[in-house]
Amino acid sequence: MADTAALCTQLESLLRQPVALLQYRNKTAGGELRRQQAKALRVLARQAGVPLIINDDWRLALDIGADGVHLGAEDAEPGRVRAELGDTMIIGVSCYNDLQRARQLSLEAVDYLAFGAVFPSQTKPNAGHAGLDVLRAAKTFGKPIVAIGGISPDNSAEVLAAGADYLAVISGIFSAASPERALTSYLNTFQRQYP
Repeated sequence: MADTAALCTQLESLLRQPVALLQYRNKTAGGELRRQQAKALRVLARQAGVPLIINDDWRLALDIGADGVHLGAEDAEPGRVRAELGDTMIIGVSCYNDLQRARQLSLEAVDYLAFGAVFPSQTKPNAGHAGLDVLRAAKTFGKPIVAIGGISPDNSAEVLAAGADYLAVISGIFSAASPERALTSYLNTFQRQYP
């Protein structure tokens, strides 16, 4: 979304609910817009008491004072990023459907392992498939598990039951007729799974 004010208005409403993390991800924005939006979201996230994670760009995370960064396979090595960011910043990594990658990364100073797409995804239509069996196997690595890709309120319970500690959702909330009600549905699933 290029309209920073509209993005903030929508997120301000969503952040009234108990969200675990907020990730800023805008692959199409130029550098200055990304910096402007990330700074605006940092303010909102701090007001809500929610950590802000920057997707892909650890330098931007450091520059704006975000709480962490999410790294994909094409990004900097987590060990190098940890050395640059220090021990207090959150570092999450994409493992896709690759358990060997996850096993290796679990030995590094990362805070969570992300897997997806669990189901077909509008946001990442060409992503590899990381099914529920991948989530179950990844639980043995001793790091929190984030599931992403095609997760809806209807299928989120089975994703949590398979071992996901967190659900990363974009279109399931932002493409919903009522993003607030969609987020409430996800949170209700968490409360049923972890009363």
